[in-house]
Amino acid sequence: MLPLEESMPVYVSTQNLRSSPISSARVREYGERMLRALGREEAELSILLTDDRTIHELNRDYRGKDRPTDVLAFAAQEAEVFVGPVELLGDVVISLETARKQAKDRGWAIAAEIRFLLAHGLLHLLGYDHQTADEERRMLAMGDVLAAAALNKTSQ
Repeated sequence: MLPLEESMPVYVSTQNLRSSPISSARVREYGERMLRALGREEAELSILLTDDRTIHELNRDYRGKDRPTDVLAFAAQEAEVFVGPVELLGDVVISLETARKQAKDRGWAIAAEIRFLLAHGLLHLLGYDHQTADEERRMLAMGDVLAAAALNKTSQ
């Protein structure tokens, strides 16, 4: 176990993937830079990169939507969690299968799509939503800021 001062606030895992177009280390960097841009460097974030089948099951079981989706966010504030010295934001789950399809449809690199989905999921964890046109505009603008921050190596 790493000493507390050396531990990373962003944890990335994979499930049911044969291969990944992006390394877990790169996704962790994106998450850390996004948290830094939000002034939440000490917050803890978990990210799961998975396949359509797994995200479909989660979407069905937790949201009642019987289909795969691109990203899910499970805020720690909505669950019964231990409250300690570290702010637990929650979990972001990204389907790499859907991300690949969407990246191709949008003419983006897969890494850009993953940054977009991670920013979107992170904003949901922080309480942002897109139920109205105004909320959607605000969330998309903030997502663009976070996606750009994920690339900014000087933000470290």
